[in-house]
Amino acid sequence: MLAQLSIRDIVLIDRLDLSFGEGLSVLTGETGAGKSIVLDAFALALGGRGDGGLVRHGEAQGQVGAVFDLPMQHPARLLAQAQEIDTDGDLILRRVQYADGRTRAFVNDQPVSVQILRMIGAAIVEIHGQHDDRALTDPAQHRLILDGFGGLESQSMAVAEASETLKRARQALQAQRIRVEAARKEADFLRHAVQELGKLAPQPGEEDSLAATRQGMMQAEKVARDLIDAHEAVGGQGSPVPALAAVLRRLERRATQAPDLIDPSLAALNTALVALEEASETLAAAMRAAEYDPREQERVEERLFALRAAARKYDVPVDGLVVLAESMAADLAALDESETSLGRLETELREAEAAFIKLAKALSAERKQAAARLDGAVRAELPPLKLERARFITQIDSDETARGPEGFDRVEFWVETNPGTRPGPMMKVASGGELSRFMLALKVVLAERGSAPTLVFDEIDTGVGGAVADAIGERLARLAQKVQVISVTHAPQVAAKAGQHFLIAKSALDGDSASRTVTRVSALADQARREEIARMLAGASVTEEARAAAGRLLNAAVARA
Repeated sequence: MLAQLSIRDIVLIDRLDLSFGEGLSVLTGETGAGKSIVLDAFALALGGRGDGGLVRHGEAQGQVGAVFDLPMQHPARLLAQAQEIDTDGDLILRRVQYADGRTRAFVNDQPVSVQILRMIGAAIVEIHGQHDDRALTDPAQHRLILDGFGGLESQSMAVAEASETLKRARQALQAQRIRVEAARKEADFLRHAVQELGKLAPQPGEEDSLAATRQGMMQAEKVARDLIDAHEAVGGQGSPVPALAAVLRRLERRATQAPDLIDPSLAALNTALVALEEASETLAAAMRAAEYDPREQERVEERLFALRAAARKYDVPVDGLVVLAESMAADLAALDESETSLGRLETELREAEAAFIKLAKALSAERKQAAARLDGAVRAELPPLKLERARFITQIDSDETARGPEGFDRVEFWVETNPGTRPGPMMKVASGGELSRFMLALKVVLAERGSAPTLVFDEIDTGVGGAVADAIGERLARLAQKVQVISVTHAPQVAAKAGQHFLIAKSALDGDSASRTVTRVSALADQARREEIARMLAGASVTEEARAAAGRLLNAAVARA
């Protein structure tokens, strides 16, 4: 609940500190005294629209702070905690308004955006008046209100989850269909490529290995030709060995005739013949070692050229053929698998849709039952509010082709203000005064169904008096037994039922030579309160009869309590 409201330099308010308690509190005062200023300032602290015109004339800035005493697990605290705000102790909302139009927002003295302030404020306070344009006139909120009244939150959440499951199933199926269609267009190419690369069977590093082998074979071929030529020169038909052997034999026959001349030559020739024979044997061994198979070289070259041709065809490096072959094989397998998964996803979509329809139909039926109970409860509150001929209708339009998180139903609060008139949306059909009374009846019925902890009613008793004003006061008092209620009122019947009574009045600023006017708010008790209620009854001239009537209203309120 709201524990304290502090206002500084807003319009006619220079300094104001109000403390609030549980139950019903009322703010009264003459027209133009500043009641709307207090509410505008309060709305500013809750995240309402800022305006530089709200700053008191001559000041650079104004500010409003609202202190709330809330349970530790209240949604407003959880929203603040989500923003990493320390929420131990009271929750304090503060707004600074600058004269140039800028504003700053704070929660427990931590800067936040106005949007965050508004979210937190909306979870704590509801402000209602004759021209209220929020929850009660927003059909999207009507469905939530009905679900809350009927205790259908868990069923509604189940439908929302089923809707999300259905949405994901539909998206998964659509995405798979796109993938399958794209794969089908490439299927023939993939099958040909997979078959070709499978037959080629490239291996990692194979290009380098084949190129090295081919290079070695080409070098071996050149060496072998040179070795053959050398062997032919040393030991073939052109070999000098036969001629040297013949010369050696002739000299041997002459050795006895001139040994000193021939023996050294014989020794040299023998050495030469032995060297040539060794050279021939060495060359023959080298030839055998350099021997290669031309057919093997041809096979290596064909393999190497085939790999390089495939690399050019598929526009990848030769070493990339292995990865490409694996990727294409996987794509082809995925195509076959996708055809199977397509059927599986279609089945999952049908199952998700069936589950959603089942839950949504059940929720729709329960909503209709809850709507009948809500209509009856609200109608029971209408006669004392001078709406005895009116009807409150929870209009539910169901469309089973819809597949939204809210189910099949669109919920809207309708009214019929007089028999025979056409029912319609509450905001369009009801007048300002009627709308506020319909709203009050609805809030009384919903008091135990998740209402904000603080409700503010801005002159909802305008244009009514006597028994109707008394009925409004009685319902505000009943509502205040469940939540904190703050009402700006002109009805003495309402004011008499309050636990706290604040008087709003204008006065000259003390000590100000310019005699500036400011708005003051004072808490009333006992005699002062009776005098204010008497003024509300009598007007400018308070009579003893008015004071006596005020006393009777206060005594009656105490007796009823």
